Amino acid sequence: MQVMKTKSEPKILFVDIDFTLLTAERELTEENDTAIREALAAGHRVVICSGRPLGGILPLAKKLNLTGEGCYLISYNGALIYDCGADRVIFKETLPLEDVRVLFDKADEHGLYIHTYFRDKVLLRKLSEESDYYVDRIGIQYVVEPNLPEAIVEEPVKVILIELHDKSRLEAYRKEVAPLLAGRVSLFYSSEVLLECVKEGISKGDAVRRLCRHLNLPVTSSIAAGDSENDISMLKAAHIGCAVANATDECKAAADYVTERSCEESGVAEIIRKFMLT
Repeated sequence: MQVMKTKSEPKILFVDIDFTLLTAERELTEENDTAIREALAAGHRVVICSGRPLGGILPLAKKLNLTGEGCYLISYNGALIYDCGADRVIFKETLPLEDVRVLFDKADEHGLYIHTYFRDKVLLRKLSEESDYYVDRIGIQYVVEPNLPEAIVEEPVKVILIELHDKSRLEAYRKEVAPLLAGRVSLFYSSEVLLECVKEGISKGDAVRRLCRHLNLPVTSSIAAGDSENDISMLKAAHIGCAVANATDECKAAADYVTERSCEESGVAEIIRKFMLT
């Protein structure tokens, strides 16, 4: 991507992937694709900001021409920021192993599925309904290591729990674990079935501010688009926070603008045309 000059002030859009940029069936609508290309051609920036691992973002970023000079990707809910042009990580924050062990031990007590990551691959104990759901949806490689968490050799950026049928089980886990790791680990949902765990202070909102500083861009030039709890900090950090029509009520309440269209109806294109191309 070449950042072109524009008559109006250049804007930067931070956009979530699942149920925001993509449909529930993980499809990129033609209208969203076209709107992003129009924004880039007008000299604006578009940054994918996702809970996904970097490897789960890159294929979509390449499809949208967001991997060239001047392009950045935010993954693991803000725990990693990647400079595409330089092919290097410019920010990374990991979870201490002692906290990872607590997360795993408590997951075992609650009978919940849990996995972490190793060098951008999913690190899991065994294949299951939950791992199949996640790996298929994200489209990344996995490594089976039955001896977790003891076998973890380096601090991971994120841990995630999955419960496909009964969210109350995740709620019970978070209610017990959050006080135990207060000030050390943040726990939040990226969807109704995914409970994310990252180091305290890490969030999409922190990543928005961090990348704007790195690019010497005022936060007043930023726009964010999301749908779930993990997007709320991003919506609040950006100058204009937008929730798509299918977003959770909590996310909509935190937004400055709620789209008329859902992710199925190209809600991101609505945001781009309203706030970037007018």
